[in-house]
Amino acid sequence: MAARGPEAPSGRALRDAAENLFQELQEHFQALTATLNLRMEEMGGRIEDLQKNVNDLMVQAGIESSAQEQMARPYCFCTT
Repeated sequence: MAARGPEAPSGRALRDAAENLFQELQEHFQALTATLNLRMEEMGGRIEDLQKNVNDLMVQAGIESSAQEQMARPYCFCTT
């Protein structure tokens, strides 16, 4: 068998194409990751707003004390 010489032009072109494809995939993945992180932060804010609104409605209905009062005291199943 003959010893391997310098890389053939077609092999170099294939390697360059693979590297370019990898770079494009990496850029798309980073953009997707940024978009998902932003949407998760937005959804987290919406969930917090929803929790606050539900708590406010429950307080207005007299069902439950405010979230601050709940956090200040441990859960108790006793009647007062």
